[in-house]
Amino acid sequence: MKPEKIVTPFSKNFCQYPIIAAPMFLVSNEQMVIAVSEAGGIGAFPALNFRPIENYKKALKRIKAKTKRPIAVNIIVNKTNTRQKEDLKYALDAGVEMLITSLGSPKTVIQEAHKNGTKVYCDVTNLQHALKVQDMGADGVIAVSAGAGGHAGPLSPFALIPWLKEKLEIPIIAAGGIANGATMAAALALGASGVSVGTRFIASKEAKVSPDYKKAIINATPEDIVLTSRISGTPASVIKTPVIEKEGLDLPLLIRWLKNNPRTKKYIMPFIHYWGMKRLEVSARNKLTWKSVWSAGQTVGLIHEELSCKEIIEKLVQEYQETKTKLP
Repeated sequence: MKPEKIVTPFSKNFCQYPIIAAPMFLVSNEQMVIAVSEAGGIGAFPALNFRPIENYKKALKRIKAKTKRPIAVNIIVNKTNTRQKEDLKYALDAGVEMLITSLGSPKTVIQEAHKNGTKVYCDVTNLQHALKVQDMGADGVIAVSAGAGGHAGPLSPFALIPWLKEKLEIPIIAAGGIANGATMAAALALGASGVSVGTRFIASKEAKVSPDYKKAIINATPEDIVLTSRISGTPASVIKTPVIEKEGLDLPLLIRWLKNNPRTKKYIMPFIHYWGMKRLEVSARNKLTWKSVWSAGQTVGLIHEELSCKEIIEKLVQEYQETKTKLP
């Protein structure tokens, strides 16, 4: 028997369960998006997962042909993404119901999306940015806290979510530290209207990443997750591997100086992002090598097996309901 709809300000009139499969660079794919949305959540993917731009247009068309349920596209909104205008245009042309912005100002995305009735949720890690995007008209924020995979925020979700809830008038989606029903229930209890789950979906049957990557997710513990700036110039959560230990967690001294110098920052940052993107791509697609760099969050300790996306959604919802009944 399928559990009843979980109604929150986010899921109301939008999806059956307030669960987003977080858009993960090089991991999220068509099959994952379709499976999650069909299971009652929101399947999401970064537009930049499909290159060149023609592949992105084709992917949108195929996804929308296979599910009539809402999906989300993540758009990077800073200058390093030279195709952000096209990413936005093609998503709106395809009828994408939700956009997730990150790493920049979402003003243009919000303005254009609202002309189509498309919802825009913005990644934030602090109150200042959250208030800014709320003033711009964002429909909600995704509060990225400590423990998240990729570019994690510095604050504990136990501080960040209720703080934002107290100050904002728009819905909050909790991201970071969520991989089972108990953590989902905790996020909603703190004031979130939904959850964004990333690392749990890396160990899914639909994920086309290297088997070694999936094994690393299943075998790692929270203590194996470290923050490194060497990948993109911004601290990102990855699994500690021999190459990470050998290289250290910060950029080389010269690159760091160029990044912090106002005159050279705009030139060096695109290089850092491109270099990091290529390294992640090699690691995600290929077998284990000394160069392997795997993005993951601290919830690896809660992931013990590879499941289908549908099974992950069902398990989250079932455990969420069970957690509620067990509370004193």
